[in-house]
Amino acid sequence: MTPDLLQLSYSVADLCRQAGAFIREQVSQFDQSKIVTKGLHDLVSYVDKESEKMLVEGLQKLFPEAGFVTEEGTVANDDASVEYRWIIDPLDGTTNFIHGLPCFAVSVALARGVVPVLGVVYEVSRDECFRGAEGQGAFLNDKPIHVSTAASTEDTLIATGLPFYKFDHMDAYMAILREYAQHSRGIRRWGSAATDLAYVACGRFDSYFEFNINAYDVAAGVLLVREAGGRVTQWLKDGDPVFSRETLATNGLVHEQMQAVMKQHWQEDFRS
Repeated sequence: MTPDLLQLSYSVADLCRQAGAFIREQVSQFDQSKIVTKGLHDLVSYVDKESEKMLVEGLQKLFPEAGFVTEEGTVANDDASVEYRWIIDPLDGTTNFIHGLPCFAVSVALARGVVPVLGVVYEVSRDECFRGAEGQGAFLNDKPIHVSTAASTEDTLIATGLPFYKFDHMDAYMAILREYAQHSRGIRRWGSAATDLAYVACGRFDSYFEFNINAYDVAAGVLLVREAGGRVTQWLKDGDPVFSRETLATNGLVHEQMQAVMKQHWQEDFRS
């Protein structure tokens, strides 16, 4: 079955708003004692789990044939034998949420193979819903969006995320960060990859890069950036930026400039 991606994107946006409303309700009554530590710098709460359950139930009704890749394991993950898979982060920016910081989002993508064909990022605190479907463009609260027109890294505002569990290549990472800091308008560490990518799509950020990032963090945002006229690849080459655990997203105009810096300090085998 081939879904109507545009119509499906509206329904997915509604589901994300519903999950976001639940998350918003929990901000003032969040119980810190129910935080679970999955690993170093990796936290999960009952809010993540309940949000994911809501999304999975709704998405199963919308497109029963699709499989799932979920952060919290509500359903069996990553059945690569199915043509389509939902890729879900029910609360991207959990640490921000737990600490009372306002940047967190609901992220849902539909992928055909490893390629996202639909994406929704709902930024809860700002009530901003970014939505896109393959070949249909990208939208913010139903208004068309486009990436920025900055043509030099000197004119860019760059978003990134720091490694949070694998620190083997921090020296190389920091060397890249140093280069960008010296030759850009600044670097922002928002704490939500989905939001970072959505902001590249609408031109608030000009580029975003991160390593050791998960598919559920970036899949929806990758679709949004592409549909908004930008470019998304791996760090050193074209290739899958969703499941490869490395993502470079730009307005397209500064992409090769950013990759040139990466090639000075990064190696392909760092992903292994």
